[in-house]
Amino acid sequence: MNRAGDNRLFSREIFSWCLYDFANSSFSAIIATVIFPVYYVKVIVGNASGLGDLWWGRAISLSMAFVALSSPFLGGIADYGGLRKKFLIGYSVLAVVSVVCMSALVPGMVVTGFLLMVAANIGHEGGMVFYNSYLPVIAERSHQGRVSAWGFGLGYIGSFTALIMALPLVKSENLSLLWPLVAVFIVVFALPAFINLPGDNKTQGAGRPIVEAAIYNATRILGSLRELLRQRELRRFLLSFFMYQDGMNTVTVFCSIFAAATLNFDNAELIYLFMTVQVTAFAGSMIMAKPIDVWGPKRVISISLVLWSAVAIVSYFVTTKAEFFVVATTAGLGLGTVQAASRAFFAGFIPEGRESEYFGVYSMIGKTSAILGPLLFGMTSAYFKSQRPAIVSISVFFVAGLILLSRVKSPQKT
Repeated sequence: MNRAGDNRLFSREIFSWCLYDFANSSFSAIIATVIFPVYYVKVIVGNASGLGDLWWGRAISLSMAFVALSSPFLGGIADYGGLRKKFLIGYSVLAVVSVVCMSALVPGMVVTGFLLMVAANIGHEGGMVFYNSYLPVIAERSHQGRVSAWGFGLGYIGSFTALIMALPLVKSENLSLLWPLVAVFIVVFALPAFINLPGDNKTQGAGRPIVEAAIYNATRILGSLRELLRQRELRRFLLSFFMYQDGMNTVTVFCSIFAAATLNFDNAELIYLFMTVQVTAFAGSMIMAKPIDVWGPKRVISISLVLWSAVAIVSYFVTTKAEFFVVATTAGLGLGTVQAASRAFFAGFIPEGRESEYFGVYSMIGKTSAILGPLLFGMTSAYFKSQRPAIVSISVFFVAGLILLSRVKSPQKT
């Protein structure tokens, strides 16, 4: 039963839901993007020959592949077995425990660090699948857009808060205490969601065994995917989205590693860089909000992809920290813009009343698109023993996405 109609816009459930994004943004900022990637690549593995890049790319690709492939089945179990909150808590616990265990890592523990990152990222990304599924439950349809935006907004604040919290430990080079601190941060601010979000519906799966429910849900999603791919323009857009999103995911994952290994950024400088990129990403999304409606999302996406292609190519020639600071913050201008414009463009293809079904496929493709790019970057870096050719190789995804997008006719609704 959907409880959205029973909730006011400003409710304890909605605030707790948004606070979960605040909590998990500490993982995104410190573990997945800024501090731990550099620590694993340079300290645990050693990256003189690109080996660290290779292992990190494998960890991200494997964990995202697992989440993308398992989510349809686990989503069916959660929906029909009344286990949504249990999965949310279970995945969160997996992430927290894995992050705490990172404190035991010492140089040379390559495989252990790899397995911990795979488990932690599965916990983080898997939990977000079930977190997102609560939106239509806690908010009325007319309010879901703003509630979703509140979650993203608190997420940005969470990233800033976590990075500021990390600065003293980073400057004192006491990273072994940073990982448990991130775990505590997640638990403290995710706890209200565990308590206040609607409980599992015990009768939802009545009459349908859990395994059957999982297979049914996966079959339904695959059927929806086949239906979407039969629509030529939508098929072209989804392929374009898959390509350029993979490129963006890869740049995000390897940005701090490139800055540290190739340009010798220290951890404190990486924090300042990432915080500035967050600001420019927010500014870019605000500046381009109206043009998305006036110019159309396709044109805005195309402009952003040209920008990101240039960023990937220019990064090859960057030799100083100041130059990369300019390049990275420029890239940030297109980060939020691409996400907002892509969602708006895709929404134009959706028949009325099938929003959840279509966006379920959209989300699955978005997660799948975090697999190829990290592998390509890692293998290219290891082969050339340099990250510069690897960062240029990512431009292939942006150029391919741009070419495919140019062949897409905008839907009438946009």
